[in-house]
Amino acid sequence: MALDVAGLRKNYAGNEVVAGLSFAVEPGTCFGLLGPNGAGKTTTLRLCLGLTAPDAGEIRLAGRPIPAEAQVARAKVGVVPQFDNLDPDFSCAENLLVFGRYFGLKDADVRRRIPALLDFASLANKAEARIATLSGGMKRRLTLARALVADPDIVFLDEPTTGLDPQARHLIWERLKQLKAAGKTLILTTHFMDEAERLCDRLIVIDHGRKIAEGSPRELIATHIEAQVIEVFDESSGRLPEFTENHRHLAARVELSGDTAFFYCREPQPLLAALAGADGLRYLHRASNLEDVFIKLTGRELRD
Repeated sequence: MALDVAGLRKNYAGNEVVAGLSFAVEPGTCFGLLGPNGAGKTTTLRLCLGLTAPDAGEIRLAGRPIPAEAQVARAKVGVVPQFDNLDPDFSCAENLLVFGRYFGLKDADVRRRIPALLDFASLANKAEARIATLSGGMKRRLTLARALVADPDIVFLDEPTTGLDPQARHLIWERLKQLKAAGKTLILTTHFMDEAERLCDRLIVIDHGRKIAEGSPRELIATHIEAQVIEVFDESSGRLPEFTENHRHLAARVELSGDTAFFYCREPQPLLAALAGADGLRYLHRASNLEDVFIKLTGRELRD
């Protein structure tokens, strides 16, 4: 296994942030950790990297016990942190060069790799550019390139596309797919369910430090949610509560959120027929997705 975690626990000031977590990551796959804010995702990554000591449990990263041999294991690991921490005093190329020294790489070897790394990040013309001149998307791509300086077998990515526009997100997705195709193992945390659905071969959903679901995206959708969703919106007519009450029997499950009712259906046609004659309401009919699973498992309430 690229990463094997068993019975992992971490407590902060009486609060169990990671509560008996167990999972395994196959080499050459993309594995996702999903959960609301405060679920324990980033703490789990820090524990797996040996940056935080666990209170209990066992971790093996790249075949090495963590934290006992964390330094040796991290020589085979690249990390894209949640927030960019590029050095503003250096150019793009210099950031890669200096980072290579942390791995004990010779400057000449890193310099030979820099053109390919910048090209991978679509920054081939930015080698001498200062960090302050880069857009948010450029900084994220450079941070990804930096994580690959030592040609790692395993890459940890903590919310790699947060704050990016759709074009930048899609470019990073393509680069991550290329890494997986090259045999790299990717371990990903994200709040974007479409990102997890596109990239992850397998994932776990955690909440309050506990694993509450595990499987491939398609397996989780098939297991936890109805096949079809009809979202019904109230256009200030005030008719949504009455419509929902009168037609909830046409769905397997109904959830209300603000001015929207979510009808989860196995057979949507009777509800669609009822909506065809309903004035003052709009609706969206779609297939269920990983976000529906996430909301069902973790709830709709806001997490801060």
